Amino acid sequence: MTGLSTEDRDKLIAAAIEAKEGSYSPYSKFRVGAAFMTPSGAIIKGANIENASYGATICAERTALVKAASEGIREFVALAVTTDVPSAISPCGICRQFIREFCALKLPVYLVPANYGSHGDSKGEITETTLGDLLPYSFGPEDLELPRI
Repeated sequence: MTGLSTEDRDKLIAAAIEAKEGSYSPYSKFRVGAAFMTPSGAIIKGANIENASYGATICAERTALVKAASEGIREFVALAVTTDVPSAISPCGICRQFIREFCALKLPVYLVPANYGSHGDSKGEITETTLGDLLPYSFGPEDLELPRI
């Protein structure tokens, strides 16, 4: 489905797991790590950063995209997201729309459970999806170019 090599996919997932270490989540205690891969193979990581004024909190996916976009990087080929819970968790609605600004609907998204890579029967399974599946009937930059009546 993704076109990413196993090596690139594993590198991206490892980066998301590593990104989680940068989380600042003293209120929710819910760490999230995200990593985007660029067409050149570079990886941009982000972690959620909370704030006492909860509305000022920024999710891991948006942290990574803001870092990338502010450096002129605006094309991505895949995303991996992970948390500390044993099930795969997807980006929130605001993040899905924010990702849509910079990524194609066919963008592969890897949702990685905290126990991914564990030994034994409890090994967590990655959920592979696309941005289009996570955000059906989306609104993107190209929609602003549609003719008006």
